[in-house]
Amino acid sequence: MSDVIKANPIKTALLAYGMSGKVFHSPFLNSNENFDLYGVLERTKNEAVLDYPKIISYHNIDSLLEDKDIELVIINTPNNTHYEFALKALNAGKHILVEKPFCVSKTEAETIFKLGIKNNLKVLAYQNRRFDSDFLAVKSVIESGKLGKITEVHFRFDRFRNTISPKIFKETPLSGSGIFYDLGAHLIDQAIALFGKPQSFIKTYGYFRENTQVDDYANAHLKYTDGKNIFITNNMLVLKPQAAYTIYGTDGTYTKNRADEQENQLLAGMLPSDSNYGIEKAGNQGCLTYINTLSKVVIQKIPSPKGNYMEVFNHVFLTIRCDKPYFVSAENIISQLEILET
Repeated sequence: MSDVIKANPIKTALLAYGMSGKVFHSPFLNSNENFDLYGVLERTKNEAVLDYPKIISYHNIDSLLEDKDIELVIINTPNNTHYEFALKALNAGKHILVEKPFCVSKTEAETIFKLGIKNNLKVLAYQNRRFDSDFLAVKSVIESGKLGKITEVHFRFDRFRNTISPKIFKETPLSGSGIFYDLGAHLIDQAIALFGKPQSFIKTYGYFRENTQVDDYANAHLKYTDGKNIFITNNMLVLKPQAAYTIYGTDGTYTKNRADEQENQLLAGMLPSDSNYGIEKAGNQGCLTYINTLSKVVIQKIPSPKGNYMEVFNHVFLTIRCDKPYFVSAENIISQLEILET
């Protein structure tokens, strides 16, 4: 973002230092001059200080929230704790950035946003996959108008894991567990970002892995007033990945595989400042087939823009320091949770 200013960095604390903290947050906070990676909650370990020697480790949430220097708290804990920790942080005078799913119900989200307004604090949702390279390509194709009027859309986010994960909080039937809350939150947010709130929706769940206690298949059919139909699908048992995005319009079709490299790069230790960060591997371009102004069928490979999760943090800074509107609105999150909640 060209209007990011570099002054008065935001002192920020993480509420966990598992994969999310290590991969999706700390590398960006540490690389962005507008943030000070100040603290982390680690109840029994002290791993963060090995990676970031200047960071302060807290062993309970109350001591972290009592530190008056902390301005922003990132809530990246298990899904069913988001609501409790969001309220505690807001009541302690902290801005919050909350991992997906923001919480587990529309009512909880409304309460959090109202408390943020009451306390004059920013309540922000971490929807990083609006800055995936493949989603940015989808957005650019739709905005080009070459597809004509959109009639049917399929978004998929699949994995293959036919055993039960050792992450107990993901496999236990707690509020906010299951594949729909885990991966559906991304796709519903992307659909709302592109097309707005649906008029109605229908959901289907499946439980296919042996001994599973949570949904490992989910589908949502979103219906719009203009007749457009959007199908959101998550499946834990897809060995051969299907197209992540398929969009049909009156003048064309676009298909795109899931090819964003950011998560793989971060897991491999690549920093967001690396020149290759966010660039898709060759051969993963989407395919646009459309009818041009001469009524000829054109088949075009569409390269993806560079993905960049740093944009989330640039927006967070501008919202907190400059009071600029955040790229995910409260209405977006409430609409998302109306679809997600069971």
